[in-house]
Amino acid sequence: MRIIALSQLRAFWLRHPSAEMPLRSWYAEAVRAEWKTPADIKVVFRNASFLAGNRVVFNIKGNDYRLVVAVHYNRGMMFIRFVGTHREYDKIDATAI
Repeated sequence: MRIIALSQLRAFWLRHPSAEMPLRSWYAEAVRAEWKTPADIKVVFRNASFLAGNRVVFNIKGNDYRLVVAVHYNRGMMFIRFVGTHREYDKIDATAI
């Protein structure tokens, strides 16, 4: 998958150093993947949640952080829409970002 807005991940882990390795691990897995359906993602990330608008929520570092992406399966692309703490995630509407 092609990941758009990697700079958002970098900016986040600079503010939250404990998120760097888990986010790098997620990125390494996602960039190698060829996900065509939500089921393909579920095979690798069992705790991923799927929302309207092809949004996927990933739990990062044991659910300390949340990552929301918009997936374009047909184009092999993921757009990072949000990365934040669990508390920050609770304040957003992940389907609207």
